[in-house]
Amino acid sequence: MKKKIIVQGKTISLTQKYGEDYISLTDMVKRFGDDAMIYQWMRNRNTVEFIGTWEQLHNPSFKGIEFETFRISSGLNSFSLTPKKWIDTTGAIGFISKAGRYGGGTYAHHDIAFEFGTWLSPQFKLYLIKEFQRLKTEESEKLRLGWDVRRTLSKINYKIHTDAVREHLIPPNISKNQANIVYANEADVLNMALFGKTAKTWRSENSRKDGNVRDYADVTQLVVLTNLESINAELIKRGVIQSERLVQLNQIAISQIKSLIGNASLKKLK
Repeated sequence: MKKKIIVQGKTISLTQKYGEDYISLTDMVKRFGDDAMIYQWMRNRNTVEFIGTWEQLHNPSFKGIEFETFRISSGLNSFSLTPKKWIDTTGAIGFISKAGRYGGGTYAHHDIAFEFGTWLSPQFKLYLIKEFQRLKTEESEKLRLGWDVRRTLSKINYKIHTDAVREHLIPPNISKNQANIVYANEADVLNMALFGKTAKTWRSENSRKDGNVRDYADVTQLVVLTNLESINAELIKRGVIQSERLVQLNQIAISQIKSLIGNASLKKLK
């Protein structure tokens, strides 16, 4: 999905590739000229060395010999370089060259875009970084709020589940520790049905991670988990034995996940 920021009155598009943000150099340069300035910047030896070093740090498939050829020739009057030529020749991933009137142009990984911003104008670069950081802060806040909402909904549903366990499965006059064992046992029925493993098994396999298996569930799994909690509560009330409930819950989990994969509404929560 395209994102945009406003820098000194100019709209600058961002796109994502390899899980990273790429900033439109074509939009950046509009305040100063046209795409010819990108090509002029790429002719510079310092630029070639910078983008080549960036690729060596981030791109295992980068063609170092071809880069060295460009590096040696850079700075000569006869030397020219475009993003597309750079990508095609070296297998670079730091640039994206898109054709087309709408959404086309040259994009670069934000590390490289900031370097280009320095060449255009140090002041412009600072405003660019400020707006980029603001965008990332907003995205992080939305993710945090979305996660809090999903976890809160899960906890509310879990209350329905634990009430059913308390009312129908826990015998009278047992200790708190004994009751907790029953609660944990029923929680693991849901874990087995959805994740295929108990909380203890997950912890032993992920000893370096904080939290529990549910903290690392994706949006689809959390939605199905809240549904399973309600369904299990009803099955408990009906007196269905645990082994039968586990089989039914597992079948429901498989069916619901298949139905929810690719759901547009869920994608908005991610």
